[in-house]
Amino acid sequence: MIEGLLDLASAFGLSTSAGLNAYIPMLTVALLGRFTELVEFEEPWTALSSWWIIALLAILLVIETFADKIPAVDSVNDIIQTLIRPTAGAILFAAQTQSTMHLHPVLAMGCGVVLAGSVHAVKTGARPVVTATTGGVGNPVVSTVEDAIAAVTSFVAVIFPYLMIIWLLLFIALIVLFFRWRRGRARR
Repeated sequence: MIEGLLDLASAFGLSTSAGLNAYIPMLTVALLGRFTELVEFEEPWTALSSWWIIALLAILLVIETFADKIPAVDSVNDIIQTLIRPTAGAILFAAQTQSTMHLHPVLAMGCGVVLAGSVHAVKTGARPVVTATTGGVGNPVVSTVEDAIAAVTSFVAVIFPYLMIIWLLLFIALIVLFFRWRRGRARR
């Protein structure tokens, strides 16, 4: 039971970080699956820790990292990533929950698509605003912060999944407080 809950928390963290950068959590999980016992894949997900996939993810991460730092190119990259990031979230969620929770693959992938897709939608919507308000100067800074958040979230999701549970509860509490505050303001 506890292991399933921790895997669910880990899947949540990995999928949401895939919404920022698909390749950071994928590469993190692939490397940890290859070199440690922290991540253990069941079929068909064992392919994620193959050398071919690790090399491909590393190359794609380098391309994504540079493309996401250049104004205008980052917007084109976000359009391309509209299919990739939710797909990565789906794969990560399904691979992470299969061994302990035995979620139906369609349900698990659906959860990953929703989580990664939601984060990606917010990122994609915010990036043109950053470009317009900073003249493109803020894009590399914002992109670097997004990559750092994706990396830290991926690491924490695998190494300390219980922190993801705490983060999720805090996130839900913040959303509830925001809507209460907003409703209170609307009544005035």
